[in-house]
Amino acid sequence: QVQLVESGGGLVQPGGSLRLSCAASGSIFSINVMGWYRQAPGKQRELVAAIATGGSTNYADSVKGRFTISRDNAKNTVYLQMNRLKPEDTAVYYCNADLVLSSGRRRTIWGQGTQVTVSS
Repeated sequence: QVQLVESGGGLVQPGGSLRLSCAASGSIFSINVMGWYRQAPGKQRELVAAIATGGSTNYADSVKGRFTISRDNAKNTVYLQMNRLKPEDTAVYYCNADLVLSSGRRRTIWGQGTQVTVSS
């Protein structure tokens, strides 16, 4: 069974920092793009940042200059360093991976989500 396990969410004051981690496990041959999405109450899920195997990245305009996505291919892990957090960053953050299984099948999987709350 292939799964993504997230960690690192929590409560932080405005201006603070958090680091999210997401590790993929199971019968994985390779992982293409890994990314972070978020969903605030009453809003649609949106892309926050994504990173390809070679390291190219893509960010939502709202987080550029504050968030940094990175990955450790040897550990099948993606990270999201979030700095200068704002109350509007409050959401459930989901990890996402586009991968190829050992069987050769391609799948897109999601993590269970981790809550990030920015409040004083």
